[in-house]
Amino acid sequence: MGMRKSFWCLLIGLLAGSMLPARGQRQEMLLNDNWQFRFSHQVEKGSARRVDLPHTWNAQDALAGKLDYKRGIGNYEKRLWVKEEWRGKRLFLRFEGANSVADVFINGCHIGQHRGGYGAFVFEITDKVDYGAGNALLVRVNNAETLEVMPLVGDFNFYGGIYRDVHLIVTEPLCISLTDYASSGVRLVQDSVSRSYASGRAVVRLSNGSGKERHALLRLRLLDGNREACRGERGVVLPAEGAVVQEVAFELEAPRLWNGTQDPFLYRAEVSLWADGKKLDEVVQPLGLRWFRIDPDRGFFLNGEHLPLHGVCRHQDREGIGNALRREHHEEDAALMVEMGVNAVRLAHYPQAEYFYELMDSLGIIVWAEIPFVGPGGYADEGFVDLPAFRENGKEQLRELIRQHGNHPSICLWGIFNELSMRGDSPVPYLRELNDLAHAEDPGRLTVAASNTDGELNFVTDAMGWNRYDGWYGGTPASLGKWLDRMHAAHPELCIAVSEYGAGASIYHQQDTLVKPLPVSWWHPENWQTHYHVENWREMAARPFVWGTFVWNMFDFGAAHRHEGDRPGINDKGLVTFDRKVRKDAFYFYKANWNKKEPVLRLAERRCVRRTRSVQSFRAFTNLPEAELFVNGKSCGIRKADGLCVVEWGGIRLRPGENHVRVTGTKKQKHIEDQYTCFYEE
Repeated sequence: MGMRKSFWCLLIGLLAGSMLPARGQRQEMLLNDNWQFRFSHQVEKGSARRVDLPHTWNAQDALAGKLDYKRGIGNYEKRLWVKEEWRGKRLFLRFEGANSVADVFINGCHIGQHRGGYGAFVFEITDKVDYGAGNALLVRVNNAETLEVMPLVGDFNFYGGIYRDVHLIVTEPLCISLTDYASSGVRLVQDSVSRSYASGRAVVRLSNGSGKERHALLRLRLLDGNREACRGERGVVLPAEGAVVQEVAFELEAPRLWNGTQDPFLYRAEVSLWADGKKLDEVVQPLGLRWFRIDPDRGFFLNGEHLPLHGVCRHQDREGIGNALRREHHEEDAALMVEMGVNAVRLAHYPQAEYFYELMDSLGIIVWAEIPFVGPGGYADEGFVDLPAFRENGKEQLRELIRQHGNHPSICLWGIFNELSMRGDSPVPYLRELNDLAHAEDPGRLTVAASNTDGELNFVTDAMGWNRYDGWYGGTPASLGKWLDRMHAAHPELCIAVSEYGAGASIYHQQDTLVKPLPVSWWHPENWQTHYHVENWREMAARPFVWGTFVWNMFDFGAAHRHEGDRPGINDKGLVTFDRKVRKDAFYFYKANWNKKEPVLRLAERRCVRRTRSVQSFRAFTNLPEAELFVNGKSCGIRKADGLCVVEWGGIRLRPGENHVRVTGTKKQKHIEDQYTCFYEE
């Protein structure tokens, strides 16, 4: 409870004065309530039902393991009242995410289409609406399979619907642009950063919706709390019905750095547009000053200091609601990551909610952000088809990702593919195009990819990760160490990470012997997942050239085609259950290793309440120096924790019937213990 309370206190302090891109004369209204929803085949009158956003129509069928869950067109309709007083202003609709092709109509007229399920998009509706009246807003969302939109395949559900927020934004005719790939219109470029000095630029796209040329003033303020740390401004001329890009420079002496989880400090960048002494528009963005690099021998460095990245991967869905997450769901996920001691996250396999990037900024967690260029993994079909429309769509999604999220200091890596194959058309020429595009859009960050195969595709990006499942789909954890050594020796120039590693586990599947299960079976015992993670972490932690490790996955997630574990439709490799209610044993193993701020002492296998052997071994995970085990009130001895924060006691005999197991330890004169009861039947 103490850890959870401290997380919320930290978060409230860090997010005080939330950096929403809406200030000045700009008005922003949430349009989430009271939509009428029906499928496109439901053409009879009265077939629609009320829904509120965020919404997906696949929360039940996909999560029940229905392979042919509904993939088609859903219609969302709403009456949009446009005030008469807004005449002369500009109106925009901003969708934070709709999967995967969205067509928007106002009063029956088509105003635009967006192709891609994970990025935001904006349409201007100034000249499309009736003022002082209700307007018919229709959004037709299609999650059907298509070869023209990424992703083509994936080991996750392609939930359909408007699953993120929708906003109506009202601005003056002169404004900071909303239509540059739905970005904030402000790009914060860090030209030079050190502990003694920082310089950079706010690159701002301005838009004039009026029929006259206008003169204006562009102003930048950098705030450290309530203190103004820097200010700059310059005059601009905006052509009639046109747009310009203007820059305002900034300099800081002895800047306070964004330093990961140690000190995730954020300046507040206020960019405003003025004319005739009146503030017309303002956008606020986070500015976290930092620099980083990856060394192929020594790993990841942040602000000149070595920082081993202890990471997880995260999908954006959960039990009962699919991908229609609200802010409290993102906050709960972030809190669990903080509790475990995570300092890096791979947001797989697509751009995720803007709010989650804000949380990562505020908590100091390094982010690997990626586009949904996903290959088949161990399944059929391909993730790449050499079609002009597909290639262009991937580039558009990459531009969206970088422009929408490029100001987040937590993002250090742009990911451009996951588990592509080399069968058929080679994706390599296209990968080079994507890699060049990422560098052109953002020269200050590194590109990365996740691979599970050999070939030329592994030598395109600045850094690489490999998805390895040694000890689950084949091999043993020791084979991971041997593979890493061979790869590092053969390609010493490569910056190598383990982008995925994991094993399935059901909290309802318990055994008191260590037997490896079949991954595709209905039996996924938790103790094998625990063993897998202990031994895999042993191999990776011993190799400092591995710049990052990312557990697959932080949370169980939906995958309708999976029929394994304790139920269909779930990938159960998470360290936390799909509903976020239960932390699995492996969670506590990593917490003991990664969270040095909180004392950890946790008995493993506490859910294995029925024991079949009279002689047992017991294990605890702890960041304390030592611990003592008691079984039925009798001490089994004090044992020191090993280098992986594991304490073990072997040869412990149980009595028939109920047995009480308790472990104790002390840190700074504070007594800590954990206990449970198990049963042995002769």
